[in-house]
Amino acid sequence: MADIVEHKSLGGNLWKMSPHDERAAEVIMQQCQLPLLVAEILAAHHVSAAQVESYLNPKLQNLMPNPSVLKDMEKGAARIAEAIIKGQKIGIIGDYDVDGATSSAVMRLFLMSVGCTPEIHIPERDEGYGPNKNMVDNFKAAGVELIITTDCGTTAFEALNYATAQGLDVVVIDHHEAEAKLPDVYAVINPKRLDEENGIEYLSYLAAVGVVFLTVVAVNRELRAKNFYAGRSEPNLLQWLDLVALGTVCDVVPLKGLNRAYVRQGLKVMAGRQNPGLKALIDKSGISEAPSAYHLGYVLGPRINACGRVGESAMGNRLLCCKDSVTADVLAGKLNEFNEQRKEIESYVLLQAMEMLEGQPQEYPIAFAAGRDWHQGVIGIVAGKLKERYNLPSFVMSIETDEVKGSARSIPEVDLGALVIAAKEKGILTKGGGHTMAAGFSLREEKIEEFKKFAGEYVNARIGGEEIVPVIEIDGVLDAAGATVDLAEKFELLEPFGAGNPEPKLLLKGVRAVRAGIVGSGHVRCFLTSENGGNLKAMAFRCADTEVGKALLNGKGDKFDVVGVLRRDTWQGRNLAQFIIDDVRKV
Repeated sequence: MADIVEHKSLGGNLWKMSPHDERAAEVIMQQCQLPLLVAEILAAHHVSAAQVESYLNPKLQNLMPNPSVLKDMEKGAARIAEAIIKGQKIGIIGDYDVDGATSSAVMRLFLMSVGCTPEIHIPERDEGYGPNKNMVDNFKAAGVELIITTDCGTTAFEALNYATAQGLDVVVIDHHEAEAKLPDVYAVINPKRLDEENGIEYLSYLAAVGVVFLTVVAVNRELRAKNFYAGRSEPNLLQWLDLVALGTVCDVVPLKGLNRAYVRQGLKVMAGRQNPGLKALIDKSGISEAPSAYHLGYVLGPRINACGRVGESAMGNRLLCCKDSVTADVLAGKLNEFNEQRKEIESYVLLQAMEMLEGQPQEYPIAFAAGRDWHQGVIGIVAGKLKERYNLPSFVMSIETDEVKGSARSIPEVDLGALVIAAKEKGILTKGGGHTMAAGFSLREEKIEEFKKFAGEYVNARIGGEEIVPVIEIDGVLDAAGATVDLAEKFELLEPFGAGNPEPKLLLKGVRAVRAGIVGSGHVRCFLTSENGGNLKAMAFRCADTEVGKALLNGKGDKFDVVGVLRRDTWQGRNLAQFIIDDVRKV
């Protein structure tokens, strides 16, 4: 097969073989006794034979840096330790997504473990993202002397400068894109500060919960140095790695370096089911096996997100910090209900947005939709689905009475964080921030068209007028007869899968789809057979009405090349190989 297929597949994609060093792959295969396909994937990830063991078994003790390499860490940790020792009231401001819920929960649980009872504020969607003056006033009235922001605060100039003017110390713990200027606060701990010079690349990948965990390690070290634990037990910080793993996976940060160790070790902690809230949520979600990164990102995460989208934002934090099983069970049940509501609202907004976009020609290479009183809690998900549908940067806005709230999702060619900051500096947006691939923002209604023009021209300058066709990178070629349970188990060594470490995509050449039928909500189940005697169970999800689904259902002996992932099927105690189909092309 050529390096790239120049015609589209039935799924509308181009297929490209991932490059790898064949000699390096052979060395890994021989020295580490791994299948060639697994060795090729490791080589493509630039993992040498000497690094294979640490890659397959990432350990915190090898990857955790001295927290003090981050600017303001020593200062911020000392201030938090001082508040603990003196018994000062501490207030925590979080965010309403999973990273925000887990970040605030890790800090809250740590403070509780050392005798503090912090005030918590997780803003509702209509309050907007991050701190505001009203929160500061409420904290001051409650006797708070130190405010800690988690997963927010780096660009909250007005609110945090106000807090400083009111005599409150503020420690910002965040990971969002920073500007050259920082708020006038006691400390800003953020690996994305523009003046950071620690030289450790993977620190810039951390989710906020990962930065919070580093901060907790630094505070704990400070307390130990001050003899705080003389006569009392020191908390086991590793017990909160399940929350660190959850926030890291759900914030879709690259699973490289420290993040990989966080998630690998955090999944082991989660399997122990010691957090009552997570245990209840796992049970309510119907997960009957040890949770994987998939369960975190696609089963547990959406339920915690749902409370910040259509329910009560603070409920996720409350569940994760819950100490008794009865309350945890009630809260987990409510999150399930919120998630069902979220799905219904999301479908309504998505349909309206698609009708707007597909009903008229588009001037710019963006998906840009705004509706009056669209639920703010789902506009981010809708933006993500529009991005997937059109493979273009997508901007979705809810027009409220006083302002417009927006959310955006991007493609690799366009840095949304930089776009939003540039629009804010031009006075088009009133607020905004985010990452390369996702951002949130606010603006006045009369500025919508100006923002559309700005965003459209910004994107157009980076991708031009050419059609963007999504590319599927293929990691290896496999015969159906070679798709065994043993090979699927070897691929599991590469977990956790997610951003920066995708599940290996494999190509099955010249297979036939037999015994194909529709199951569930539009899924296609079949068996893929090859001339070498292979007979592999396969599933293509939510595709019965697509070109891929129709081809599988109506193949009648046609040969196909099929791209997907090889997994073990462990349902009801089985241990079989199965292929999850992503895309198909006719031979």
